[in-house]
Amino acid sequence: MCGITGYIGPREAYPIVVNGLQRLEYRGYDSAGIMMFDGENIHVSKTKGKVSDLKQITDNNPASKKGNIGIGHTRWATHGVPNDVNSHPHTSMSGDLVIVHNGIIENYDTIKKELIGRDYTFKSDTDTEVLVNLIEEVKKQEGCKLGQAVQLALTQVIGAYAIAVFDKTKTNEIVVARLGSPIAIGVGKDNKEFFVASDASPFIEYTKEAIYLEDGEMAIIKKDKGIKVRQIKDDCLVDAKIHELKMSLEQIEKGGYDHFMLKEIHEQPKAIIDTYRGRMLADEGMIRMAGVDDNKEKFLNANRIIIVACGTSWHAGLVAEYLFEDLARIPVEVEYASEFRYRNPIITENDVVIAISQSGETADTLAAIKLAKEKGAFVFGVCNVVGSSIARESHAGAYTHAGPEIGVASTKAFTTQITVLSLIALKLGKEKGTISNSQFHTYLQTLQLIPGKVEELLKIDEHVKHIASVYKDAKNCLYLGRGFNFPVALEGALKLKEISYIHAEGYPAAEMKHGPIALIDENMPIFVIATNKGHYEKVVSNIQEIKSRAGKIIAVVTEGDTTVKEIADHVIEIPDTEEAFTPLLTTIPLQLLSYHIAVMLEKNVDQPRNLAKSVTVE
Repeated sequence: MCGITGYIGPREAYPIVVNGLQRLEYRGYDSAGIMMFDGENIHVSKTKGKVSDLKQITDNNPASKKGNIGIGHTRWATHGVPNDVNSHPHTSMSGDLVIVHNGIIENYDTIKKELIGRDYTFKSDTDTEVLVNLIEEVKKQEGCKLGQAVQLALTQVIGAYAIAVFDKTKTNEIVVARLGSPIAIGVGKDNKEFFVASDASPFIEYTKEAIYLEDGEMAIIKKDKGIKVRQIKDDCLVDAKIHELKMSLEQIEKGGYDHFMLKEIHEQPKAIIDTYRGRMLADEGMIRMAGVDDNKEKFLNANRIIIVACGTSWHAGLVAEYLFEDLARIPVEVEYASEFRYRNPIITENDVVIAISQSGETADTLAAIKLAKEKGAFVFGVCNVVGSSIARESHAGAYTHAGPEIGVASTKAFTTQITVLSLIALKLGKEKGTISNSQFHTYLQTLQLIPGKVEELLKIDEHVKHIASVYKDAKNCLYLGRGFNFPVALEGALKLKEISYIHAEGYPAAEMKHGPIALIDENMPIFVIATNKGHYEKVVSNIQEIKSRAGKIIAVVTEGDTTVKEIADHVIEIPDTEEAFTPLLTTIPLQLLSYHIAVMLEKNVDQPRNLAKSVTVE
C-alpha cells in the first residue's frame, strides 16, 4: 500500500516527484504529500485527497516547489484516519528530519510512550511520526549520522516498512530502507542523480537502471557520490545488483482509453499471447517452462499442490484447482494466504506450494511462502512483476507477461495467471500420462486460438453496455457458475463490488437452492455462466428455478445456444472452446459489465474507494 517517490540530483525535483506520485496513485489515494528542500529550508505540503488536490495547494505557494531534493507520498490509510494531519510526509519534533513511510510499525505504541517520557510530542495518530522521532532520538543519543541512526532505529522496530528519510543537516543525501514493502532506486547517468519509488514506473522516462532493495536492506543515496547498500541488522555492506528495466513509458499510459481498466481489458489478447509465447510450441507439441522443467520431479512426485493467493489471484487459483486435478490428476488445495499462515497448516517436504500474486509483493502471500519454506515445501511463484519479492523468495516460478497493470481491479492479471497455470497443468498431465498425446496436441492448438477469440469477444462491448444500463441501479446481484466457471462467478461478483460498490455474491449454481434462492425476486439480477460444456443441463435447470421466481437472468452462453436464449432476459454469447479454457472467455463480458456499470454510476473506475493495487500490509 501507499506510494513513495523521491529525487536527488541536478534537476528541479518537484515535477519528477509529483508526476511520480500520480503514477503511483493506484497504490493508495486517501491523501498525498510532498517535501521539497530548497537548499536552506524544508517545505512540506500535504492534504487529504488525491495528488490533484496536492497540486492545487503547491500551485498556490510557488516557494514550496523549489529545490533539487524532494520526497513524496500517496497514502492508503493504516494508522490514523485519512486527514491532513495524518498525511505524509511527517517531520520530527525538531523539524530537521522528514520521512515518508509505507507499511505498519506494530510496536509503535510502546515506542511512542517511551518517546513521550523523553518529552517528545506528537501531532498525528500515525506510526510514521513515531518512527521519524525514534530516528531523531537515536541520532541524538548516539551522536551519529542519519544513515547509522536509521539503521539503529530500525533494529528496534517490529513490523513492515519502506521508508525514505531526509535530514536538513545532511543536504546531499536521502536514506531509504525496506522490510516487507518494496522500494526501488533509479540510477541516473554517471551516478549524478537518483530516483526513489515504490516501483519503477515514476522514473522509467529518466533511467532504465534500477536497484531493488531486498528485505532487511537500506541504502544511503548521496548526490554525485553514489549509493551504499547495507544490511540493517549488522550494518554490513551489500553488493547491490543493478537491473535493466524492461517496461516502457507507453505501457503505463492510457493510450487513448478513458480508463486504465478499459485499456487493460482490451490488452488481454496480446497479454495472453505474450504469456505463452516461447513457452507453448503448439506446432511442435511442446511446452517449455524452465521453472517447471528444472523441478519436474518435485511436481510429479508431489503428494499435493497447495495454492496460496488473495483476491483475484485466489480466484485464478480456484481455476487452477480444476485444471491440475482434471488434467494432471494431482490433489490441490486452494488457500487464502491470509488464513493459511494462522491456522497452523500441515505442510511437508512432499508438498508443492504455488503462490500467485500480480504484484509479487502481497504481504499475506509472502508470509505464506516463508512458512511453507520453513516446513520444507517446494515453492513456485506466479507473478507479473519482474524482480518482485515473491519472485525472489520462491524456489522457482513463472512470470505472467501481462505488462504493467495500473487499474486497481485486476483484469489481464487474472487471464494471464490462468494461462500460465494452464500451461503447467498441461505439461504435468503430458508428463504423467494423464492426458494422451492427441489430447495434449488438441489442447495446445485450442489454447493458441484463445487470444483471437478474446479479440472477437471484445466486439460485444456495446451489447454489454446496454445490459449494464438496464441493471446499473440494482442493489444486489448474484453470479452463478459450475465447474471451471464457478471461480469466474466469484471473480465477476468481485469486480462489480470493487468498482461499482454494488453488493454481489458468487455461488456454485447448485448451491443456490441452499440459501441464496430466498433472495430472488423481480429486482434481483442473476448472472449465470451457462456454456455448453460441463454441466450445461444442470445449469439450465438452475435458470428455470430462477425464472419461476421472477428473477432477472443475464446468461453467458456458447455461440449458437438456443435453450437458454428462450428463458433468459439477456444473453451474452462467447465463442466455443474446450471446457478447461472457458474461464479465459467467460470472464471478459463480466469485466466489461462491471466497467460500464461503474462508469454509468460515475464511480472512480481505476481508483475505487478504500482499495489499493498492491496490499503490502497485513
